[in-house]
Amino acid sequence: MSFMGNMAGNKALSAHSKGDYRTALKLYDEAYAKGMDKPRLLRSYCVLLIRTSQFDRALEVIKKLEKLPLDAKGKTDLHINYAIILWKKGHLDRALEILEDEFRHTKNGTLYSIIGYLKIEQGNAEEAIRFNKEAIEYDEEDAVFLDNLGQSYYRLLSDKETAKIYFDKAIAIRPKSIDTNYFLALYDIENGDIESAKDRLDIARLGMTSPLNYATPEMIDAKRDELRGL
Repeated sequence: MSFMGNMAGNKALSAHSKGDYRTALKLYDEAYAKGMDKPRLLRSYCVLLIRTSQFDRALEVIKKLEKLPLDAKGKTDLHINYAIILWKKGHLDRALEILEDEFRHTKNGTLYSIIGYLKIEQGNAEEAIRFNKEAIEYDEEDAVFLDNLGQSYYRLLSDKETAKIYFDKAIAIRPKSIDTNYFLALYDIENGDIESAKDRLDIARLGMTSPLNYATPEMIDAKRDELRGL
């Protein structure tokens, strides 16, 4: 066990928990170079690497984690992170195979949210809606599940009326949601409510996006630019 590496890793985790991601990432990098090897710290580092699209480095951390003793939750987290990396590297179907295999053994909110989103990405509207409705039956007040169902209708069926029902429910639960604010801004633009759209886009832009966000910073900025001067 690396005392110095894990001590530095604890400082990184503290910054991470406070939302200071830039500092956390710098400290994690330093801790990893010093031999950080506690599973909890490596998992957190891996998550931040994925959020910042450093997929090759995240895969390296996963390979290190595989060699360590992990409890059931740790193994599930490892499989989830590995699947996300596979998806971002262009292997969506394989990623879903891994996640759905895990889902057969462990049904939880994280798996419902990620599988639900990847089914939208896969493009099968019927299956995406079926699964995301099942997620809402699991927890009808989860904002991510509601947003996923809204996106299923909006992106795959162009059924904006039904989609908005779920977006409105999601935003009431999580007012700062990046994707929900982005989609609701599109409705505002269509309705001519430019000020509301600007406010929603500003909120969306303040959040830290992850690979599981539909709205990228570039997409949000492009919409904000379109509204300048209006």
